[in-house]
Amino acid sequence: MENIIETYNLTKKYKGCDVVNSINLNVPKGKIYGLLGRNGAGKTTAMKMLIQMVKPTSGSFSLFGEKNVKNNASVYKNIGSIIETPSFYTNLTAYENLRILNLLRGERKSSHIMRSLEIVGLDKEKTKPFAQYSLGMKQRLGIIAAAIMHEPKLLILDEPINGLDPIGILEIRSFLSELSKKNDTTILISSHVLNEIEQIADIIGVMHEGKLIKELEMAKLNKCKRKYTEFAVSNTKLASKFLQERYHIKNLDIVENTIMIADCTHDTGEINKAFVESGLLVTQVHSYEESLENYFSNLIGGKGIA
Repeated sequence: MENIIETYNLTKKYKGCDVVNSINLNVPKGKIYGLLGRNGAGKTTAMKMLIQMVKPTSGSFSLFGEKNVKNNASVYKNIGSIIETPSFYTNLTAYENLRILNLLRGERKSSHIMRSLEIVGLDKEKTKPFAQYSLGMKQRLGIIAAAIMHEPKLLILDEPINGLDPIGILEIRSFLSELSKKNDTTILISSHVLNEIEQIADIIGVMHEGKLIKELEMAKLNKCKRKYTEFAVSNTKLASKFLQERYHIKNLDIVENTIMIADCTHDTGEINKAFVESGLLVTQVHSYEESLENYFSNLIGGKGIA
């Protein structure tokens, strides 16, 4: 599969410290790649190097198969990006900002500006200047500028749903998914909202302390995520002993009145029946799969995302 982004031991040091440490990203064409990591993991710096906002200390990268992309306008005209909070002229409206952006890109037609504003729900804010926009509105306008106006082949989005309400998040998620599937647009996206990444990403990369510690397709991740079965019982000590002696189950945890069994291979209904027959009261049975957030937390040592 053709990779639109490849990095080769890409490294950035600040005052002798590795902010990004020899990472090797592989972002396939037409896929959504979710870049995950705690604050300070190096995600934003990695993205900045790709669009030449930051110069690498060592290593290199290629875009669209081109390794020498410095000052290559033909490559960067096919890229849209949002790094941190989008910036516009604060005294101008969304329409006026987008019209200027159109002219700077050499585009004279402005008929599609209103259509773009409608897509992200900003068409009703025609007279409001950018300075009065909420963070969510600024993010939506930034996505127009990066993703809709010039129809780029690659999007690099750093926390694009930051500040959006649940409806806004759903709209942007649907928009990005459609953009990837229908237009074959490649998207590199970072986010702290892991359940959103889980719903749209084809591949995830996990960064921790400047290093890329995992790169995995979501289809393979779903196969390796652990599955849990929970029983809320009247006596967890007795239930635990029962499970070990009768079913030889040792991979379990007890939290208050609940027993959690990881990757249980026995029939849940059979266990429930056996509990009742042994005199245990079962008040709740629940099965679920490990979330991306749990997987991520376990991968970096249980430290979580924040």
